[in-house]
Amino acid sequence: MDSYRSPWMNDELDILRKTARRFFEEEVAPFYDRWVEQGKIDREVWRRAGELGLLCIGIPEEYGGHGGTFAHEVVVMEEQARVADTALPYVPGSAGGPYMLMKNGTPEQVKRWMPKLVSGEHFIAVCVTEPGGGSDVANVRTTARREGDEYVINGSKTFVTMGSQADLAIVCARTGGPGKDGLSMFMVETRDCPGFQLGRRLKKVGQHAIDTHELFLDDVRVPAENLLGGVEGKAFSGAMTGFDRERLVIALTSIATAERAIELTVDYAKNRKMFAQTLWNFQNTRMKLAECMTEAKIGRVFIDSLIMNVLEGKPVSSSDSAMAKWWCAEKQNRIIDECLQFFGGYGYMMEYPIARLFVDARVQKIYGGANEALKGIIAKAY
Repeated sequence: MDSYRSPWMNDELDILRKTARRFFEEEVAPFYDRWVEQGKIDREVWRRAGELGLLCIGIPEEYGGHGGTFAHEVVVMEEQARVADTALPYVPGSAGGPYMLMKNGTPEQVKRWMPKLVSGEHFIAVCVTEPGGGSDVANVRTTARREGDEYVINGSKTFVTMGSQADLAIVCARTGGPGKDGLSMFMVETRDCPGFQLGRRLKKVGQHAIDTHELFLDDVRVPAENLLGGVEGKAFSGAMTGFDRERLVIALTSIATAERAIELTVDYAKNRKMFAQTLWNFQNTRMKLAECMTEAKIGRVFIDSLIMNVLEGKPVSSSDSAMAKWWCAEKQNRIIDECLQFFGGYGYMMEYPIARLFVDARVQKIYGGANEALKGIIAKAY
């Protein structure tokens, strides 16, 4: 790409980028194929990320985190995109679940569970989506009833990321009447937890190295003190705060992977010989890639403006995060599809990074709120 430098970058972040780049190049990328085969990463590499201080960087020190900013997390996610990796569950396991715990838990709850997430000793899963529910969070059917000093949770979830590896799970359940005001969140410690039953591991189109499961909750008992925030009925607003951040993260990873696809394609086109010249010498190649470069640049500038808002303490509106997520995810898929075409048959071979980028990109238009649902959120703001 060109020499554009994001306005939020600084010398400290440059140092972090070098550490993250070395980690992904040496300790993540070489093991991608093995993790795809086994359907999950090795826990040791997650602990290694914790040792290097790459996990939960944006969590304040008072809660056991590293006291960094959102920009620190962005740098790590960009470096993961650079090696075309989706095996390491950095987004859900470091930038997602821990943030939801911090924003919704009491200070005592966060201090209780956060340190092992920071160190990489524990994985966390967020269990919101239900079979047949999709993006309709307000109509969660899983229930949690109070019995003395405990809550008893019953229901089912699906698309649970890191389901088989999670030591902790944030479970959204209904404690009150219908609608969004009847929802609460609970922290479930999954190990040796009667009634916390994993269903089948789901076979996905892409992201094969991240395990995704069905989950059944059959009279799961948790202490009343595990009610996040200590107050019932706060889950929906808490989830929406988390979703706005998640959508921004999806948007920035979309652009980062699109940028990487362009870099890979330009390099390939300048070296691929055909008809007595390089693929790059064909005008159509340059024109198509110029379109991709332009769209990626527009997305990058938009995302950088939202990152700057976060760093300046300005809230990112639900409409802006929705705009960023749907537009960037759409452009990611279109750009990678265009780039893959230049590789011809090789682009269809999974040994080539462009093929991995292609199959892993499709879900970006679905999770975090389907793009069609997000357009409804945008329209309501006007």
